[in-house]
Amino acid sequence: MTHRLRSVGLEYAETAPVRLVFVAKVSAAPEAVFEAFTDVEGWPRWFRQVKDARSTDGGKRREIRLMGGTRFLETVMAADPHERYAYRVDETNVPGLRALLEEWTLRPSDGGTVVRYVFAVDGTAVLRGAVRAMRPGLRRAFHQAVRNLDRMVAAA
Repeated sequence: MTHRLRSVGLEYAETAPVRLVFVAKVSAAPEAVFEAFTDVEGWPRWFRQVKDARSTDGGKRREIRLMGGTRFLETVMAADPHERYAYRVDETNVPGLRALLEEWTLRPSDGGTVVRYVFAVDGTAVLRGAVRAMRPGLRRAFHQAVRNLDRMVAAA
């Protein structure tokens, strides 16, 4: 890892210069969805862009490798059972990135769960513009991942 990012708190999900927010409903219960989030090593089974994921430091940190070579060293900021899972990127190999927090919140709804995902980021002007341009692709990746997660939980 070559870039150390700014340390941000949970409030960054609402205050970041660039915030992408996506929402989807799944048939799985919040408990099952939350369990999939906290099974860090299992992320590649349902989130196709995640090549490898490893929990470290007793579950307080994560090491993530994405398809294409992007790497993140993260700190888990919140693991509120059945409600919220959030993590901050501390180090990465992505140039121009200054701060990144991802937050997943869960709300029970008609026997299933509404999943809300916030991608909160800051970086150089070029990086911020690139993230905004990537919104459609990130939306597709989010919806595909949530569908895969729902199928995986239903099959278990």
